[in-house]
Amino acid sequence: MDFPTIHTNFWDGVIAVPAVVILTQCFKLLPIPRQYFPTIASILGFLISIFISHRGNLWAGLFMGAFYGAAAVGTYSSLKTAWLAYKQRKEKKKGKSRY
Repeated sequence: MDFPTIHTNFWDGVIAVPAVVILTQCFKLLPIPRQYFPTIASILGFLISIFISHRGNLWAGLFMGAFYGAAAVGTYSSLKTAWLAYKQRKEKKKGKSRY
């Protein structure tokens, strides 16, 4: 069995992953429990990869779809953690200057 040839290109890192993040954020407008959002991101990653970026090659679509979903979840998580740490540091600094 030959492994599929998978080409990582501009689409993968700059367009597909942010698209999954943005579409997942749009789902937050619906009354869906928060614990399902990583699954939603994975499903969106698979759908975009299979039907748009790797049409005609199911194995490449599945393989890259897993990366799209995981990269979107990781990107969102790291941005949220950095933002919360920044806010906490700013509040801590603000609290020390009062006394």
